[in-house]
Amino acid sequence: MEKIKAAILGPGNIGSDLMYKIMRSRHLKMEMMAGIVDSPGIRRAKFLGIRTTTDGIGPIIDDREIRIVFDSTGAKPHMVHAPLLEAAGKIAVDLTPAAIGPYVVPSVNLSVLSDVPNLNMVTCGGQATVPIVHAVNRVAGVVYAEIVAAIASKSAGPGTRQNIDEFTRTTARALCVVGGAKKGKAIIVLNPAEPPLLMTDTVYTEVENPDQKAIRASIEDMVRTVQRYVPGYRLRMPPTVDDHRVVTIIEVEGAGDFLPKYSGNLDIMTSAAAAVGEALAVRMLGGRL
Repeated sequence: MEKIKAAILGPGNIGSDLMYKIMRSRHLKMEMMAGIVDSPGIRRAKFLGIRTTTDGIGPIIDDREIRIVFDSTGAKPHMVHAPLLEAAGKIAVDLTPAAIGPYVVPSVNLSVLSDVPNLNMVTCGGQATVPIVHAVNRVAGVVYAEIVAAIASKSAGPGTRQNIDEFTRTTARALCVVGGAKKGKAIIVLNPAEPPLLMTDTVYTEVENPDQKAIRASIEDMVRTVQRYVPGYRLRMPPTVDDHRVVTIIEVEGAGDFLPKYSGNLDIMTSAAAAVGEALAVRMLGGRL
């Protein structure tokens, strides 16, 4: 079967987990892992028979056959990478909070973002909660959305900790731009509990039309949609409606490809990115996005 060649920038935890997901893809070929030092992630990819480089983005830019590039470095490096990838005619799937391109949440808006050179995967909190806000908004009209993303402290690496400000701003904006809320707010909590707890996201919304039956049906339908690419995504608490206030709690368990299963915050990012890459590859091969 013909496949589209893809590369990953950033051989850290996210890049390594994403690598395993791409290796299972029906339409993507894991062609290259790129970093700037000879790291465990680079050595892991090399052991698996994947081309590697420690010369950064250069070899990816030079390889004309690589058409999709997943950037899992950081917000500031991606600001440098994005124009280089676009000039080289490659589609960037951005797993950083840089948000140069439009936000994409596969269960909500992937089908309308087929012709842009840069797709931003929002944040882990955004991938988990934007679908719920969208599900509520389409039947009840969301005036305000506030989310609290609680993740295991052990699953928050240096990149996550350095980008917390970007996380809150990007997630809050995505609640409005993609989720449909008129106003949004995001909070992240690093939970130090031992053993580490699964990612838990509390979604609070104020709505115009508090139809409990319609809200619950819409959310349950959305959860099933997200589960197609994130099997560990589930309702921890079904929506409760009190006057015009709706509260829903989501739990995310990782697939355990490379990262521990409690790292659902990272797994939902790599799973969503892989789903985007798969859809783009299908389009490049002549199918529909």
